[in-house]
Amino acid sequence: MAITFDKALGIHEHALQARVQRAEVLANNLANADTPGFKARDIDFQAMMQQAQESVSGLSMNRTHHGHMDTSSPGANGELMYRTPHQPSIDGNTVDAQEEQSRFMRNAMDYQASFQFLSSKFSGLTKAIKGE
Repeated sequence: MAITFDKALGIHEHALQARVQRAEVLANNLANADTPGFKARDIDFQAMMQQAQESVSGLSMNRTHHGHMDTSSPGANGELMYRTPHQPSIDGNTVDAQEEQSRFMRNAMDYQASFQFLSSKFSGLTKAIKGE
C-alpha cells in the first residue's frame, strides 16, 4: 500500500499556503492604513479550506455546462474580497489599523499551529519509515 503526501498531510498543506497568502494581504492593508481611498481587503479562509477539502476528498461538484450555476463560494479560489468597514474614514480609507493588527496576529498564531501540526505529521512519517 503506497502512501502519498496528499493522503498523509490532508488539507494542512493548503492551510499553510492560505495562511501565507492571507498574511500578505493583511500586511498590505496595514502598509496602506494612511493611504487615502485605500480599501481593506481579505481572503475568505473558510471558503478556501472548504474548496481544499473538496479537492482532497474528490467530492467537489463540477460545472459540466457553461449554463450551469457555479457552486463555489466567492473568495474560495483565494481572490481578494473587500471588507465592509465598521466606520469608514473621511478620506475613504477603510483600514482599521487595530483590527488589521488583531487579524494579522491571529493569522500568525494559526499559521504556527498549522506548521507545528504538519511538523508532527512529518515526524511521525519519518519514524514510520525508520521503523521506530
